[in-house]
Amino acid sequence: MPAPQPSLAFHDGRFIPGFGFGLWQVPQDVAAASVTAAARAGYRLFDGAAAYRNEEGMGRGLRDSGLPRDELFVTTKVWNDHHGYDRALKSAEESLARLGLDHVDLLLIHWPCPRTGLYVETWRALVRLREEGRARSIGVSNFDAAQIDRLIAETGVAPVLNQVEINPRMQQAPLQAAMAARGIVTQSWTPLGGGRSFDAAPVRAAAARLGLDPAQAILRWHLQRGLSVLSRSVNPDRIAANFRAVTAGPLTEAEMTAFAALEEGIRTGSDPAVVEAP
Repeated sequence: MPAPQPSLAFHDGRFIPGFGFGLWQVPQDVAAASVTAAARAGYRLFDGAAAYRNEEGMGRGLRDSGLPRDELFVTTKVWNDHHGYDRALKSAEESLARLGLDHVDLLLIHWPCPRTGLYVETWRALVRLREEGRARSIGVSNFDAAQIDRLIAETGVAPVLNQVEINPRMQQAPLQAAMAARGIVTQSWTPLGGGRSFDAAPVRAAAARLGLDPAQAILRWHLQRGLSVLSRSVNPDRIAANFRAVTAGPLTEAEMTAFAALEEGIRTGSDPAVVEAP
């Protein structure tokens, strides 16, 4: 039996698993096998996107897992070239068809594309999709607090989650606090930061004490911060190893403080302020 997972509450009354499997950069031809391996290891949250170009394989892997649909939490995202009300509706319909599902558990706007200026209209489409049951919950990715406040002010609907880059060198503590103040869950992408912190003394010390490797220790740090975190691999052994973060013992308060000192504010991914529609 897989270990029980921590879960985080959404303000709409639903819950999301704290630990998930991300499909960014997972090739289409191995997506199904990777999802099935993750499900076997205990993952129940699967995070995809139209832009990843592997939703067919993702959907096949979910079916091949043999797990009931109500035990799976499935996320996908509207890509930058589908901002706007009608185009966002079309994006969701196409994603559902590729996944082979009648609904997703969470639908996100992938990037705000601020200069394009259509993210409020895109959000209105997500609100409709939620009302129609094609998305159980709706949220955003890579948004700042001001952009989220605009969504709330203009539609009356707050995202349940904001997925952003977080790792030991880019910790986003102020943004996480701003989301918590609004009742919004923060979720980490690129949680290992490209391995830049694997050799950092605080990471190595915590890993050694807990009998973990550096990746597992960092993933554990995310969970202890109250984040939902997405890990990724196409290696079944690594997929299973990453899940050990769920069952590992806790970092001490001193270890958490030492991790906090690794903050540099340097991104490994793109800056949301400059990402735009193609």
